[in-house]
Amino acid sequence: MKKVSDLTKIAYVFIVSTLISLAVISLIAETNTYAGNFTVPAIDVQPGNGVFSFPVSEFQDGKAKHFSYKVSPNQSIRFFVIESSDGVIRAAFDACEVCYRAQKGYVQQGNNMICINCGRKFRSDKVNEVTGGCNPSALKRTLRDNKVFITEQDVLAGAKYFK
Repeated sequence: MKKVSDLTKIAYVFIVSTLISLAVISLIAETNTYAGNFTVPAIDVQPGNGVFSFPVSEFQDGKAKHFSYKVSPNQSIRFFVIESSDGVIRAAFDACEVCYRAQKGYVQQGNNMICINCGRKFRSDKVNEVTGGCNPSALKRTLRDNKVFITEQDVLAGAKYFK
């Protein structure tokens, strides 16, 4: 009877140590997943009088420009602006409601913005029109006098995606 009891203790210790190891591995994997892996470079920007201002000509090449606004030593809010294939200048946070925790953002491939985390493709001419889910989170912008204006207040509204 004593041998069975010793084997039971050994099995119990083995099972508990295996479960603890799996928990630690899972925690490490989750930490790495949400570590902030932006691979597309962003231009650091600061608002002037509460407004970000960009010349329209900066986007006429149809290439998404990524920007980063440092709101504190530990937090930056990223967004991009693009002139889509239909000639409309659009803006969105470099994040979505689904994958934002991974902090990977979007990369442009032709007429598509691709979520670097999940790989889903979104037509650039649908940015600001189709929202929710994994679509780029829309960012308000206005055009006036050949400039694109985005308010600091609207950018700060996206801080929840970059914590």
